[in-house]
Amino acid sequence: MAWNRRVWMTLAALVGFLSVAFGAFAAHGVAEPYARGLLETGSRYAFMHAMATVACAVFIELGAVRARHAPALFLPGVVIFSGSLFAMAFGAPRWLGAVTPLGGLLFLGGWAVLAWSAAAIDRPRA
Repeated sequence: MAWNRRVWMTLAALVGFLSVAFGAFAAHGVAEPYARGLLETGSRYAFMHAMATVACAVFIELGAVRARHAPALFLPGVVIFSGSLFAMAFGAPRWLGAVTPLGGLLFLGGWAVLAWSAAAIDRPRA
């Protein structure tokens, strides 16, 4: 499989769909406050990084070709960060929360790559 914009955009759309689904479930299907908070946080970060992945496609079109690397950090970050929160909300052991910050580090890396790639926007091409 080629990791191109079509793949990233498809995955971003699926992450966006799941983030809305988990957020709605948190709002309407979960009574326990701790679990609801985990679902809301996971959903918020998943949605935010789905939209960041969509923004990467725009960056690429504007000439920031390095932006193609950011989704490779954003989307695994969603799996680790949001996925661990979702799992704990559904009863996984709390020690799983120890891996959550690894997803956060992937998010930070993705944003750093996106900032690095922005340097190429509006730069005259040789």
